Amino acid sequence: MTTISSAAEQAPVAEPLVGRPDVNRKRLARMGWAFTAPALIFVGAVTIFPIVYSVVLSLSNVAVTGSGFSLNGFTTSNYSLVLKNSTWHYALGFTIIYTLITVIVELALGTMIALVLQRLTGGRGVMMALLLIPWSMITVINAELWGYIYQGTYGVAEAIFTAVGLKPPAAGFLGTPTPAIISMMVADIWKTTPFVAIIVLAGLVMLPGDVYEAAEVDGSSGWSTFWRITVPLLRPTLALAVMFRVLQAFGLFDLPYVLTNGGPGTATTSLAILGYNAMFKNLDFGTGSAVATTTALLVLLGCLISLRTFRVQVGKEGN
Repeated sequence: MTTISSAAEQAPVAEPLVGRPDVNRKRLARMGWAFTAPALIFVGAVTIFPIVYSVVLSLSNVAVTGSGFSLNGFTTSNYSLVLKNSTWHYALGFTIIYTLITVIVELALGTMIALVLQRLTGGRGVMMALLLIPWSMITVINAELWGYIYQGTYGVAEAIFTAVGLKPPAAGFLGTPTPAIISMMVADIWKTTPFVAIIVLAGLVMLPGDVYEAAEVDGSSGWSTFWRITVPLLRPTLALAVMFRVLQAFGLFDLPYVLTNGGPGTATTSLAILGYNAMFKNLDFGTGSAVATTTALLVLLGCLISLRTFRVQVGKEGN
């Protein structure tokens, strides 16, 4: 023992390499930028450049000719035309109302589904796989599917209404404004509720179990436990789910484009549909770019508000 301990005491201690961590960090940083540079260039080419060019178009007099289009000077008339247009006002109101209703319904249904899945002792994986089928479908396919359901001749929706004693809309589910809007909301809710349910379920799994044990010992009912414990602890997760869904719903395009083409009339014309029609159908690139830019600014504002709300909720949870 004495020999071993003396040998250990006499063993030289390696001195730390002065300055090496900084050198390694800089080298790793350069390697990181080198590896991510191709991806950053690609993102800049397909995302940042079109956004910047759209802003330039919205602030220019765009002249369309047989060989293309040209930019003839700076102007703000495109934004004046958009902001004073009644169709833009309707599209903005429709998009906001559509977003609010669908997100609220999806959040409520998704939370209920997540609570049921949390309590499942067996078969949760199978149920989650079945639940994700609507979400995994491409929106265009989803719109085509619901188009067949709402079809007046062989659609299932009219048969269901008749079977339960309800009268289907005279012009069909997609032929008059209010039924068309409700029908489109139903299709969207069916597709995206599973996405919200999975996010909420992930938050429920992470909640501490000792809080619920203490509530059970205190004799708290299930309803009281949900509102006083589950909902406050789940606020960051709910805020995250709302942020994702608001950003997706506000950019609504493919579902109304395939299902109703913005109709009947302009009943289901969203901001994205309006910008598409102005730019690619009417070849009014300046006005279309102004619609796209204002929509992007509104989405950015919504994102900042959602992030602020999410940050506040996380801060409350941390306290």
